[in-house]
Amino acid sequence: MMKRKKIMIADDDPGIVDAVGMLLEFEGYAVTTTVDGSTVLDMQEELPDLLLLDIWMSGEDGRDICKRLKSGDITKNIPVIMISASRDIKESALAAGADDFLAKPFEMDELLKKIELLTQK
Repeated sequence: MMKRKKIMIADDDPGIVDAVGMLLEFEGYAVTTTVDGSTVLDMQEELPDLLLLDIWMSGEDGRDICKRLKSGDITKNIPVIMISASRDIKESALAAGADDFLAKPFEMDELLKKIELLTQK
């Protein structure tokens, strides 16, 4: 049996965390969530196969978190999809090292396609 892919959702909006988390679990993913950006940087073991990261998080800018993850030996290969309500910051998200970007509100089908693409590697 294939090991379930682990997805971490980091967003300071509990509604998004709950809705997306439930959808991904329904799709067969193992989901961990946090509403605190700094906990993303505490990851040591049990790394996710993909990180869904909000750009505007209380206390932390998701782009800074992404840069730090991408510069860390243990975390640099984790695919990151950044999400934001601001469509015009896609470039800065990708410049920070994000593998993809989604503007809120997004279609769940689009999210699932992006996750599928990035977790096949």
